[in-house]
Amino acid sequence: MDTPNACVATYKTHHAADDAVKQLQKAGFDMKKISVVGNDYHTEEHVVGYYNTGDRMKAWGKIGAFWGGLWGILVGAAFFVIPGIGPLVIAGPLAAAIVGGLEGAAVMGGLSALGGGLAGMGIPKDSIVRYENSLSAGSFLVLYNDVENKVAEASKVLMENTEHDSVETHK
Repeated sequence: MDTPNACVATYKTHHAADDAVKQLQKAGFDMKKISVVGNDYHTEEHVVGYYNTGDRMKAWGKIGAFWGGLWGILVGAAFFVIPGIGPLVIAGPLAAAIVGGLEGAAVMGGLSALGGGLAGMGIPKDSIVRYENSLSAGSFLVLYNDVENKVAEASKVLMENTEHDSVETHK
């Protein structure tokens, strides 16, 4: 991949985000290139979750079945508390991008750790602000990173087969 290419879709519910992942899986897209970001403000006893070295959740909130299902098909996962956004569960390569940015202190230009991870995937700053606002409002993001033609195909699948709020591609 010469330049980062990404498709980002926004969903109001975890059911809609879960359906998006299933649509991409059904269409044969590489599950290692999908990330899902969301939060669960209504957690039982304030435990959202954490991961161990096997990338399996040990505890989760009320939508644990959703996250548990994603953990089975996506690679990598993490739980972060992002100032201004709150607690986020992130599954997929975006989790590794954020952890890498934090370990390398590469959070750039006033962006949050999430924003730094998204910027590293080629998402422009104005879009990052929009996505962070959507997450703050309780929405979910589904991201697909790959070469340009695969990103265009994923975008088409998400636009035509899911109940999205928005679907955008970034180069």
